[in-house]
Amino acid sequence: KIKGVSLVYFGDGALSQGIFFESINLASLHNLPVIYILENNEYGMGTAVNRIVANYAEVKKRAEAFGVKTYEVDGMDVFAVEDVFDKIIASMRKKPEPVFIKVNTYRYRGHSISDPATYRSKEEVEEYKKRDPINQLKDLIISKKWANENEVKEIEKEVKDVINEAVDFAEKSDWPDISEVFDHVYKDQLPVKNYD
Repeated sequence: KIKGVSLVYFGDGALSQGIFFESINLASLHNLPVIYILENNEYGMGTAVNRIVANYAEVKKRAEAFGVKTYEVDGMDVFAVEDVFDKIIASMRKKPEPVFIKVNTYRYRGHSISDPATYRSKEEVEEYKKRDPINQLKDLIISKKWANENEVKEIEKEVKDVINEAVDFAEKSDWPDISEVFDHVYKDQLPVKNYD
């Protein structure tokens, strides 16, 4: 029985990189419990993905070529995502093997502050915002009376507080020592030279 499953997130722009093919090949050869999660947000940096990835409509075949099972899910639907991940992880715990999931989602902003996002229209972004998974879930919770608006706002405040505390802790923390560079990277710890 395996103890863990590795999750590998990457964007559609990374699909043509050699590392994708190399890693999925090794994961398939060794039946590694890795879930490859393609965040299909329709854009690779500032270019529509169908202009940078050949035959993008059939992208799952890239994983299937290595004998890897593939799935596709609406990433804007919280429950659909939960269902597919529950199914995959339960299966992996019985039989370790890599899996590829194409998660159809959207990003509202560019990759950096220097990205003006002129490659798409404001109307397109607004249409996707109507399907925002967090807002859809929040509306469902309130409509089902699982919580009221004030309770939801309190939860949101608690989450923001946790995030702000984590950011504050990270910004005030010292940089790790160079001797820790390989910690938690390899199964067996590698000897590291002292660079002081």
